[in-house]
Amino acid sequence: MKGLITPIGIKKGELLQAKSDKEAIDAFMNMLLNSTCGECPIDSDFGFVFNNVRFEIFNEREGVLYNSLPDEDVDEDDLYTKKISGNSKNINTFATELKTAVERYETRLENVTATMSYVREERKVYVTVTGIIRSTQEKYKYDTILNIWN
Repeated sequence: MKGLITPIGIKKGELLQAKSDKEAIDAFMNMLLNSTCGECPIDSDFGFVFNNVRFEIFNEREGVLYNSLPDEDVDEDDLYTKKISGNSKNINTFATELKTAVERYETRLENVTATMSYVREERKVYVTVTGIIRSTQEKYKYDTILNIWN
């Protein structure tokens, strides 16, 4: 079953359709990963929370974001305690946040896992999301790179 390209595209007066489930899911994953939480007024949770802190300074020694207000109480769900590199099997990583967002919003996938790897020399975060496409039971893999601006 093919889906519409998300975000919606129109060509010659018709909605653009994906050629395959993978293409449709890829388009949605791109939108999800590049959306900041709070940007969608209908669902303020939509997006990937990492985009909300993309311009923060990285504490490369600890592998987390630098907390410029360290005297304030830090709760365990605080973004400043989450590891940048890791996979969704580890609970205190941005990869876990990504997996949660994908499971919530991309229901065409099951058995979702996410991995994020920060490469300091390149100032890039390599992201991989894998899973199974529910309708076809085919393996799914999405790779992308997030540029870091600090």
